Amino acid sequence: MYALTEDIKKEEVKEEEATETTEEVVEEVSEPSELEEAQARAEEFENKYLRAHAEMQNIQRRSNEERQQLQKYRSQDLAKAILPSLDNLERALAVEGLTDDVKKGLEMVQESLVHALKEEGIEEIPADGDFDHNFHMAIQTMPADDEHPADTIAQVFQKGYKLHERVLRPAMVVVYN
Repeated sequence: MYALTEDIKKEEVKEEEATETTEEVVEEVSEPSELEEAQARAEEFENKYLRAHAEMQNIQRRSNEERQQLQKYRSQDLAKAILPSLDNLERALAVEGLTDDVKKGLEMVQESLVHALKEEGIEEIPADGDFDHNFHMAIQTMPADDEHPADTIAQVFQKGYKLHERVLRPAMVVVYN
């Protein structure tokens, strides 16, 4: 009987050791090691760095695009201020009774203004043919007939101008309807 008791005690000791070993393994699995924690933090910092780097690149790209747009359209305000003077020159040239010298002088001023505007990328909007609501403003309509189909321009009251693809001022026209 003594041997049986000893065997039972040995088995109890083995069970306790097995339980302790299992608990240690469970504790090791449930708690990440310092290395794993450091790796997780390193990954987190790397992700933050990559996001910040991408954001900086986006900011630089947007800044460059804005700067290019400002450069491309820098003369817009000046052109809008000059266009009424160009209109007045055209009206002055249309007046009858001007001497040849005065007319020649006005034409030279007009040509120099038009040339300066072209150098800045400002062009006159063509106002012949079909009406395009993107470039023309209809201020009056006339009835269409066989010679003049609908949605064509009958007369131009004021020339329109654009800077590259941006309309500075639409052409004011009379349209056949």
